[in-house]
Amino acid sequence: MPTGFLQSPAGRAGLVLAATVVFALVLMLGLGDDAYLWIKAIHIVAVISWMAGMLYLPRLFVYHAEAGPGSETAATLKVMEQRLLHIIMTPAMIVSWGLGLWLAWQVDALASGWFHLKLLAVIGLSAAHGYLAASVRRFATDSETNSSRHWRIVNEVPTVLMIVAVIAVVVKPF
Repeated sequence: MPTGFLQSPAGRAGLVLAATVVFALVLMLGLGDDAYLWIKAIHIVAVISWMAGMLYLPRLFVYHAEAGPGSETAATLKVMEQRLLHIIMTPAMIVSWGLGLWLAWQVDALASGWFHLKLLAVIGLSAAHGYLAASVRRFATDSETNSSRHWRIVNEVPTVLMIVAVIAVVVKPF
């Protein structure tokens, strides 16, 4: 482990991600079928964390697009955007995917229509995550050219996909 690894926000995020994975594995192996509700709870917390970032990052981009390149505001937003993406959103997405697939496998949902709809929504959220991650990189180099209006519209995409995923899981329309 490099010197100072745990002093960095990314290092601490990696440690928390690893601890979450180990904790989930211990629950799965130690509790067997009784681990389901614990894993479901961790999955929900991860999804909430991921969605919070997916809804907040485009809002930061609105402000960043309105700030002048090289300004103090732009510099602050760059730090906020990168930390949000790397410390909260990406680890939460990884945990959401991993535990979500495990949960679906546990209830034999992999062939269900509602699961396919949810999976499609989560793939859409993951694609949006990738688009936002690429945008963080462009903002970091002052090469992002989309307007604040663009980011206001993009801000709605995760909301719509989240609604589809929740309805698919709760209502099970198919």
